[in-house]
Amino acid sequence: MHIEPGVVDGAKMVLSYGTAAAAGGVALKLIADDLKQHNVLSFAMRSVLAAMGTFICFEVLPHMPVGVSEVHLILGTTLLLILGAGPAALGLAGGLLMQSLFFAPTDLPMYTVNVTTLLFPLFLIHMVAGRIIPGGKAYVDLGYGEVLKLSAAYQGGIVAWVAFWAFYGEGVAATGGVLSFGAAYMLVVLIEPLADLGALALAKAMRGHKDSGLFVNRLHNAA
Repeated sequence: MHIEPGVVDGAKMVLSYGTAAAAGGVALKLIADDLKQHNVLSFAMRSVLAAMGTFICFEVLPHMPVGVSEVHLILGTTLLLILGAGPAALGLAGGLLMQSLFFAPTDLPMYTVNVTTLLFPLFLIHMVAGRIIPGGKAYVDLGYGEVLKLSAAYQGGIVAWVAFWAFYGEGVAATGGVLSFGAAYMLVVLIEPLADLGALALAKAMRGHKDSGLFVNRLHNAA
C-alpha cells in the first residue's frame, strides 16, 4: 500500500502531516486505554511483536507494484485481535518506519502519507469490532463471517486512503492506476480472513499461556 514518492509532493504534503498527527493522537488514546488493562511489560512485548509482524508483511512476504501503489498482505485484523489496538497501532507505525529507514529510504519522505493509510483503517476496525462482536464473546471464538467483516473493512479502508492520496496528488490522471490497484488489493480480502482465523486457532490452542502478557486480554476473555 506504499504511495510512491512524487504522487503527493510539495505543498500538498502538508495535509499528510496533519492526518499523521491526528492518527498519532488517536493511537496515544488507544495506548493509554491498553495500559489501563495491561502492565507495561505486556504492552511492550505486544508492540514489538506487532512491529515485527508489520515488517515481515512489508519486507519478507511477497508484494508487487500495481497501479498507484504496491499490494501487500497486511494483517491488520490479526494484529488487532491478537495484540490489541494500541500495540497494533504502534507496531504498524514502527514496522513501517523500520522498513523505510533501513530497507527503502526512498519511501521515508512519504512516511506520513503511508502511516496515515495504515492507521486510520485500524481505528475503523477497532470501532467495528466493538459494534459487531458481543461483549460475552472472546476473540478466539470468532467465526469466519465476523472476521471477514473486519478484514474487508481494513482492506477497504486502505484502498480508500490510497485512492484519496492518488487523486489528491495527481487528479483524474490517477484513475486507471487506482482502479487496477483496488481490483488487485481486493484479492487480499479472500486471503486475510483465513490467515486471521489461523492465527486465532493457534491462539486458542495456546490458551494456557493467556496470562503470559503476549496477548491482549480480550483474546481469551469476554469483555
